[in-house]
Amino acid sequence: MSGNVLKLGIPKGSLEEATVKLFAKAGYQIKISSRSYFPSIDDDEIECMLIRAQEIARYVADGVLDAGLTGKDWIMENRVEVEDIADLVYSKTSARPVRWVLAVPNDSDIKSVHDLEGKRIATEAVNMTTDYLKKHGVTASVEFSWGATEVKPPKLADAIVEVTETGNSLRANNLRIVDTIMESNTKFIMNKTAYQDEWKRNKVDRLVLMLKGAMAANSKVGLLMNIPKTALAAIMKILPQGIKPTVAELSDPQWVDLTVILEEKLVRDIVPDLKSAGAEDIVEFPLNKVIE
Repeated sequence: MSGNVLKLGIPKGSLEEATVKLFAKAGYQIKISSRSYFPSIDDDEIECMLIRAQEIARYVADGVLDAGLTGKDWIMENRVEVEDIADLVYSKTSARPVRWVLAVPNDSDIKSVHDLEGKRIATEAVNMTTDYLKKHGVTASVEFSWGATEVKPPKLADAIVEVTETGNSLRANNLRIVDTIMESNTKFIMNKTAYQDEWKRNKVDRLVLMLKGAMAANSKVGLLMNIPKTALAAIMKILPQGIKPTVAELSDPQWVDLTVILEEKLVRDIVPDLKSAGAEDIVEFPLNKVIE
């Protein structure tokens, strides 16, 4: 241990479980106690603090935290200056960015942002919504929503600006999307002063490398197969261009073992071709992380 410590913000709430799982795949075990805002991590050079994603950007900007994971949306909402280190596209539901959308009741007359003139909008992202309206030259009342935003139209608001991954909650509340204000994903950010610290920046670079490797593994799998040496050239033509498989000798000098890492979505398309080219005993296996 060097004696240095990186103060890291972990998002509390909807991203909490997904973040802990991502760190675990990257080789870092985070344990969260229901009674503490300071999770333990099996790295003595990292000190974790559990904070709502909405607040992490502000605490990183102020230097309370050296670094943290939060959404691009909350960086914009807090209007702060931080170092953008990396995109980490993961969420509680999918590996897609989330969307902040303008939504209204299905039977509303509002068809576009310009129909919001003089209307009332409920949202948790007040600054983001205000900037959106200003961009389109619309004046409307933007009210902070403390929760259950989807149920406020039409009695408590004419429209809402809300975050969604699938749109299911909006549809369940008889709302339709008028416009997408922005797409957001999780970002790894640093305090600008901390970024100038060589040790902290190096620590973050190493951590982000492992997190990206864990994320890459979510979409990739390994394929292990035995192939006759006479079929090696044909097999290589089937694999995607640029792929560098591992080829090892077997006890039978006429055969080799080939191991390759591929995008999972490609496997179903090429396995039949591999078998036709002479590959045998093809085995697919999951990956923990991929360091590229």
